[in-house]
Amino acid sequence: MTTMGKFFIFLAATSGICMTGVAQEINETEVVSRKSVRAIRVDTPPIIDGKLDDSVWELAQPITDFHQIRPGNQTEPSEVTEVYVLYDDDALYIGARMADSNPELISAPVIRHGQGLPSDDRLVVILDPFNTQRTGYRFETNLNAVRHDALYTSVSSFQLEWNTIWATATSRYDNGWIAEVEIPFKSLPFDPSIDTWGFNFGRGIRRRGEEMAWVSYNRTYNPSISGLLTGLEGMDQGVGLDLVPSLSVNRDKQFDIGTNQTNTDPSLDAFYRLTPSLNAALTINTDFSATEVDNRQVNLTRFNLFFPEKRDFFLNDSDLFQFGGIGGNTGNSAQSNGSRQNARPYFSRKLGLSQSGSPVDINYGGRISGRVGRWNIGTLAIKQDEFGAVDSSNLFISRVSANVLRESSVGFILTDGNPGSNTDNTVYGADFRYLNTRLAGGQVIEADAWLQKSDTPGLDGDDESYGFGLRSPNNTGLRGGIGFKEVQKNFNPAMGYINRSNIRDYTADVGYTHFFNDSFLQSAYFGVDGQRINVIDGGLQSEVLTFRLLELDTNSRDSMEVSYQRNKEVVLTPFAVYRAPDRSVFIDPGSYSFDERTVAFRTAGQREFSGSFSMTNGDFYNGKRNNLNGSVSWTQSRNFVMSASYDWNDISLPQGDFITRLTSVSTQVAFSSTLYWVSLVQYDNLSEEIGINTRIQWIPRAGQEGFIVLNYNLQDHDKNNAFEAASSDLAVKFKYTFRF
Repeated sequence: MTTMGKFFIFLAATSGICMTGVAQEINETEVVSRKSVRAIRVDTPPIIDGKLDDSVWELAQPITDFHQIRPGNQTEPSEVTEVYVLYDDDALYIGARMADSNPELISAPVIRHGQGLPSDDRLVVILDPFNTQRTGYRFETNLNAVRHDALYTSVSSFQLEWNTIWATATSRYDNGWIAEVEIPFKSLPFDPSIDTWGFNFGRGIRRRGEEMAWVSYNRTYNPSISGLLTGLEGMDQGVGLDLVPSLSVNRDKQFDIGTNQTNTDPSLDAFYRLTPSLNAALTINTDFSATEVDNRQVNLTRFNLFFPEKRDFFLNDSDLFQFGGIGGNTGNSAQSNGSRQNARPYFSRKLGLSQSGSPVDINYGGRISGRVGRWNIGTLAIKQDEFGAVDSSNLFISRVSANVLRESSVGFILTDGNPGSNTDNTVYGADFRYLNTRLAGGQVIEADAWLQKSDTPGLDGDDESYGFGLRSPNNTGLRGGIGFKEVQKNFNPAMGYINRSNIRDYTADVGYTHFFNDSFLQSAYFGVDGQRINVIDGGLQSEVLTFRLLELDTNSRDSMEVSYQRNKEVVLTPFAVYRAPDRSVFIDPGSYSFDERTVAFRTAGQREFSGSFSMTNGDFYNGKRNNLNGSVSWTQSRNFVMSASYDWNDISLPQGDFITRLTSVSTQVAFSSTLYWVSLVQYDNLSEEIGINTRIQWIPRAGQEGFIVLNYNLQDHDKNNAFEAASSDLAVKFKYTFRF
């Protein structure tokens, strides 16, 4: 038996022992005390100015019983936090007074709305309006009153690109800072017959690596681990209609073929609440001109890379289209992102984009999504314009799931249409998700099982995919997981994502996290992650075994990692790992075994200067590879941030040596909290292209945005260091939300 085979048997046994040992479910109140607070209804709302000096706040019941989840666990926080909750017909109002013995050290480098707050002292609010403990909404703000929101697609992951309309204001006082938040009821779907919502708070003090929560379990909090907000009644959702017209003027120039074109495109997005919890959306002449560009990646494999969705229309209610847990972060570092996403039945980037990444016009589209009782519904229909030899197409996706047991669900999916070909395509599937966050010993268990089948003319038989996963993703102590996925050779999700087919994919991981007491070190992790992919017809395709020897985090949020990775690859047909006008380097058919060693360091982002560095060296197929990857950020102030990153591979093979370089430089200038100038320059020596994306973004208030976006590309076709202009695209866009 191979080493990898023994490893999988060991991990399956270990994971089974781990999960069986915690399988005795205990009373919910013994694990997560569903704390509750009553929201106080008021006739006059507070003024959202970040001061908490309105007398109406005195009516609210203060919430003060916070505790640490890091570095301590259920221990007393280092600072006092007070939270207040009010509501009226129109909105939920949250006020927080956060004491800090050193207010001059409060970290707040981010000023741009929509940006994550990984290095900021922050206030976190989690709402679960249907109180299902399955999904919900996350709102964050910092001392600069930045609005950052996210949609939980499951209890363990959320969609950062999701956004809605809300308001916040903050201020500093002698002993800390204050935040006031207003979340309109028109911004969230909910059932007015439900007077109790899932509710939670968190707070972070970055310089101490300290995280606090109102309700937590196993050092975490999410919609499944929350308290209760009671007393909600008589809220006004209005007519439930949002109209979002926009106008964009786009000037596109292709220098190599001498074309120059200017277009003026109006577009309209409309959102209507059919019921309090079921939404309809309509898009006409959909415009994506202001969407952020993708971060470039260098591909040294023979498989497709995965790029995430960034377009707002497809991000709204995207949690309702998730299927089978495919693409979720399992914590297994041996898996690539493309491998995790493999066999997704629906991937929205297939819509409105050609296979080369060029935009394809969407004439119109509609979506019905939301919840009706125990049912979760996501249905999308799109009319996509013709592109090249591909005719205009009608595309349809329907995803329905039902909540079962306490935290689980069962569902179905159907996709019909082919955005990239004139050949018909249909995919249908079923899935079951099991979740239990209420186990003895502070453990969590989750499992997924799914089955899909595609129907494509000319591809008969061997057109199914199926899989399952079982995980105990604990933040403390022992964790582990096992998984399996089969993707048959003719399985063809035309609106989904395929990284590999005709394979059986086995994964397993086990590890242990230890938290220190009274030390500058916060936690240590070590474990083993593995993946083995076999060809269904027989034989190995890929095998990765990663020994995560030591991963350390400090209380000041610095980190260090040491790992060792063993790889096996069986190549059946040659593939190019490097292409240039004068030569190409191919990996020849054969069986390869190669090992790599990695050391990585990262410094905390709350400092003025921060960065990361990793060094990997070892074998690469039948040669050698040295990789250096680094980044540095300078946060001169909240008004100016500059970052740079560099990835360098020096690869020596008998069939040829080559070097890959990927470089990016970004700057962010904030003229105010509503006006920003953001630029990104990227270069890689494989495409020999310099891409410049610079944008001025104006957000006078949530729901109103203006953009001036320039994309400018230069290319060195001959690789002689003489770059020539290849294309430019200038777009001016403004959109405004009318809410009724």
